[in-house]
This record gives sequence, C-alpha cells and structure tokens, in this order.
Amino acid sequence: MSNTPSAEAARLRTQLELYNYEYHVLDAPTVPDSEYDRLLQRLRTLEAEFPELVTPDSPTQRVGSEPLAQFAQVQHEIPMLSLDNAFNAQDMVDFERRLRDRLGAHAPATIEYACEPKLDGIAVSLLYRDGKLERGATRGDGRTGEDITHNVRTIPSIPLRLRGDGYPGVLEVRGEIYMPRAGFEAFNARARELGEKPFVNPRNAAAGTLRQLDPRLTAQRPLQMCCYSVGHVEGGALPETQSAILDRLQQWGLRTNPESEVVNGIEACDQYFQRLEAKRDSLAYDIDGIVFKVNALDLQERLGFVSRAPRWAIARKFPAQEEMTRLLDVEFQVGRTGAITPVARLEPVFVGGVTVSNATLHNADEIERLDVMIGDTVVIRRAGDVIPQVVSIVPDRRPDDARPVEFPTVCPVCDSPVERGEGEAALRCLGGLVCGAQRKAALRHFVSRKAMDIDGLGEKLIDQLVDTDQVKTVADLYALPRDVWLGLERMGEKSTDKLLAAIERSKATTLPRFIYALGIREVGETTAASLALHFGSWEALSSAAESVLLEVEDVGPVVADHLRQFFDSPDANTVVAALRTAGVHWPDVERPSEDATPLAGQTWVVTGKLEALGRSEAGAALKQLGAKVAGSVSAKTHCVVAGPGAGSKLKKAQELDVTVIDEAAFLALLQEHGVSL
Repeated sequence: MSNTPSAEAARLRTQLELYNYEYHVLDAPTVPDSEYDRLLQRLRTLEAEFPELVTPDSPTQRVGSEPLAQFAQVQHEIPMLSLDNAFNAQDMVDFERRLRDRLGAHAPATIEYACEPKLDGIAVSLLYRDGKLERGATRGDGRTGEDITHNVRTIPSIPLRLRGDGYPGVLEVRGEIYMPRAGFEAFNARARELGEKPFVNPRNAAAGTLRQLDPRLTAQRPLQMCCYSVGHVEGGALPETQSAILDRLQQWGLRTNPESEVVNGIEACDQYFQRLEAKRDSLAYDIDGIVFKVNALDLQERLGFVSRAPRWAIARKFPAQEEMTRLLDVEFQVGRTGAITPVARLEPVFVGGVTVSNATLHNADEIERLDVMIGDTVVIRRAGDVIPQVVSIVPDRRPDDARPVEFPTVCPVCDSPVERGEGEAALRCLGGLVCGAQRKAALRHFVSRKAMDIDGLGEKLIDQLVDTDQVKTVADLYALPRDVWLGLERMGEKSTDKLLAAIERSKATTLPRFIYALGIREVGETTAASLALHFGSWEALSSAAESVLLEVEDVGPVVADHLRQFFDSPDANTVVAALRTAGVHWPDVERPSEDATPLAGQTWVVTGKLEALGRSEAGAALKQLGAKVAGSVSAKTHCVVAGPGAGSKLKKAQELDVTVIDEAAFLALLQEHGVSL
C-alpha cells in the first residue's frame, strides 16, 4: 500500500465517506465521533500542506468560505408536483376506487402501496452528474426553484459523491430537508442564551436555514435530508417499483426513511397510518401525515397526472391540531373580487406548531352556524399549512359582555355600497377600482409569476402606488414614468432600472397568461389555458356568447356568466385596450379541429436537450396535435423525440423498438401540421 500524501488523502476520504454513511444514512456508527474528527483533521492538514490534493467532493469542502449575493433560479426539468390530500379512511377508499376505475382491466387483484411518513420539512431537488453532487434546489412553485447548492453541501446526510456504482449518469433525487426535534431544541436553547429570537417550529427553522446566503451559518444548524423519489434521470436504468428505487438510493449513500413500508391493499394502508400516528410523538422528527404511492411504476405511468398532482399518490393528513383561545374582535378584509371576508382576531395561542393570532371565519353563514360572538372562547384548528379556522365555540364560557358580530353596511376600505348576491354567502364591495383593497389585490395577482411575471414588483411597492393614487388600474403600471418609481421608498437607480426592464419584458406574454392575469372571477390558470386553446384569440373569446363559452372544458354556467360580465364591462374593455396600447401582446393560439389532431390517441416522450424549443414548449405542441405526453418510455409509447444528451429513455425506446426521431424531424412534423412555435 502506497504511503504517498496522495494515497493517504484518498484513503482518508474513502474512510470518512464510509463513516458518514454509517452515521447519517444507516444510523449505525461503527466508531465514536472523536475518531471521525481525528481523521477529518488529518485530511485537512494534508490538504493544507498539499493544496493540489483538494477535490470538490472531499469531506473538508462541505462549507464554502464566501456568502452568495443572491439566489439564482433553477428550472426543474420535471415539475415537482404537490399531492392531493386525504383526511380519513373513506377518502382513502375513494382514492383506491378512482385508481381501479382508471386502470380498468389493468388493475391487479390487490394494489401494492409504498407507504412513507410525510416529513414536515422543505422539499428539495439534488442533481448528481456522474455520481457527483452538481446542484441543490428548492421546490419553489414546482417549476422554478432557487439554487441552494452552497447550503445543501453542508448537510452531512447529503453525499457529495454517490457510493458504489450503477447509478445513472444524470440522477435527480428529491426529498425533504428537515431539522430533527433534538437539534431544534438545542438550537433554540443556544439562541435564547445569546438573546436571539428562537424559531417557532422545526419546519420554519429548516426553511430559514436554507435561505441563508452564507453557508457557514447553515453548517452550524442541524439539518438532515430524507429522500422520497427521483426526478430527471439520464444514462441509466432504475428499478421498476417505488420501494426498490428507495432501496437503491440508500445503497448509493442517500438517506431514506426507515419507517417506510410496502403494504397490500387500502385496509393495510389504514393499519400503517394508525401505527405511525400512534408513534408520531416518539419519532425524532415532525411528520404531518403519510404518503401512499402505487408501488409499481408501470401502473403509475398508466394512471398519469392531473394538472398539479399525480393520480397514483395521495397524502393522508393526521387529524387537525386544535386549541382553545378567546375571540377578541372580528375585522373585515376585502379581496380582489370585492368579497368581504371576516377575520377573527384572537388571543395568541400555540397550535399546529405556530403561534396563531388570526383565523378565518369565512362568511356570514359560517358565523351564524357557529353562533360565534366577540368575547367567546373558541376552538381553533390548524391542519398543516391550511389557514387556521374557528371550528366551534365553548358555550359555557361565554362572558356576559359578549357581543354579536356586525357585518358592515358599507365597504370597510372605501365606504362603497355592499351587496350579497342571490345564492352567494359572501358580501361584496361594489366599489370596483375605486376600492383601494381591490386594486391592491388585483395588482398583486396581475404581476404574479403565473400571470404577467413582473419580478420585483412586490406588495410594499403596490401598497405605495395605490395609497398615493398613482395606479388606478393594472394598465397604469406600463405608463408610470421613471421618476415616479424612483420616488418610492427603497427604490434607487439600480432597482428602478431593473424593475422597468421586468415591466418591459412582461409585455411579450401568452394568451393563457393574459387571460389569467386579468383576474376574472373563477378563472384560474387551467381554465385560462382551456379558453385560449378553444378560441385561439382574444377577439374570438371576448365576443363569444355565453352558450359558446359553455362548450369549453372547465367552463360551467357560473364561470360563463362571470366571463360575459367581464367582457361586457366598459371599464374592463378600457383596461384591456390600454394594456394593448401600452404594448402588451401575445401570439394567437392555433385551435386544432378534430381533423387537425393527427396524433390523437398516441403517447409521446421528449428527452434530451432540444435546441429550438424547450421541453415544455415541445410538450405543448404535441398536445396541440392531440398527443398525450408522458415522462417515461413503455411499450405503449408511440414515438420518442430525442435531443442531444438523451440517456435512459432513448436506450429503453431502442430496447422496446419504439420509433425515435431527432429534433429536426420533430420540427418538420410540427411545420407539416401548421403548429406555430
């Protein structure tokens, strides 16, 4: 065995990686901490003496020396979707019924489920290239996250280099970063000793830690990561079940949850849920429910996805956590559609891991149902991240001076008249754009990421613009001179120029985004996309009769009525015209006729890097031609579009003798069928 410094450094790295794996992944350390520390110090000494021996994946390189100026954005190759929720056993029975209905003849006699505790932490993505950690990112909005590589490198349970062999050339691992309870308590105790503000709960502590620009601060906090799935994969194959994938990830050095199990049937899922709920308080970390996934990947593929969640997975939440407190007052907030919502002001109470001082009361019907009065002792429920709500009162604690909740007869913000529409539970302010609250809410919606995406135009700036009456409609944003922006608080030359550039960029948008940005009642992102695809142009949409609007998927009588009210409104038409005059524009959407969907019934897969258009654009073009776009290749796949860097999906397509075309052939196909890019 060589005794050169290079050989010794290599042996030390290997030994330290093994000890780290045993301690943080297997929870079975074979040496005391002092031995690990001794070897790590020896490696540091060697690398200091021979700097050429330092490698990026060395255990000594977990913590960088310089803080970042800001977080960079990361686009997820495959969206990080959320999960649908179940709250009781019947919801789970209904979930399996939906699975069987969709699988039809392909449903097995008993469905096998992978069961995993739902950690109460922060969802992240780790990208490994050739086994080395290249990037860490937050989930963000599911499609766009933030680059937190400098912070994830400091977490001991995240390997800088995968163990063993057989891993794909490109492997995206997804999981939850959390702070164990013991570490959270120790960290807060230390914060109190130093006179610093402690964190409210472990989840907030983990989120705050990952937002640190200085990795040296992150390294001081006891974070862990537990993996639960994979995302983008190239250059290698993975097992055919969720549970086997988790086993493989653990073999490669990644931590998975030891409480995970595979069970057969929905009754076994309920039994697993009851077992974990019983031991929830004794676990070393917070969980807020259980995630159940169909174990077989081929069944997952058949089941597919809805807009924001997979059909083959569901999160069953633990029963909501409740506490009692006193209702001090009821105030009224006005939303962007004019809805006036009662908000309970409470004596602060700790429930569901946070201190709650406000809760929703929904509407007048709910207040009447609860028989709630100001001064009552009320029961507050907070389930996960759901807004706290008043669920009941404690009648025998009602004080003599309790008084009824009185709803406003005029808008609490602008003094305009209010009304309660027929069949509606909510009061609405009739002030429209006269109402500052509605203007602020409409502006926040208009500039949001999924709408016009005007980065840097936040709530505080919007409040200033409305409070000083410098913006009356969303169109005014495009007409404000530079000196107005400069005159706002916290706006200097650089930030003003950056914001003006973002406003200018937003002028080039898409029809679905524009429809969504207008904030028409009941018209969300999915409905906006359906309207754009059905009508193709703003002129066709805005002139459509209510009966024609009802032909669109996702549009019912209520939505159709809201749309026609908007299109018939002189004020709304004035705003749209002003936006277009300001330069806001979009291409028409080519509406496919039934005979213009030559790919109907076919399943296509896009893989590798496309030069002319991104994967999402390629997927949209395929859907326009009637195709279903899948994330994995199977015998049912009709064709694979493979760009440079295509890996495991291309290999599987070749093994299954699935047709493969390159980007040039794909673009020719789109051009042949008149799809505009």
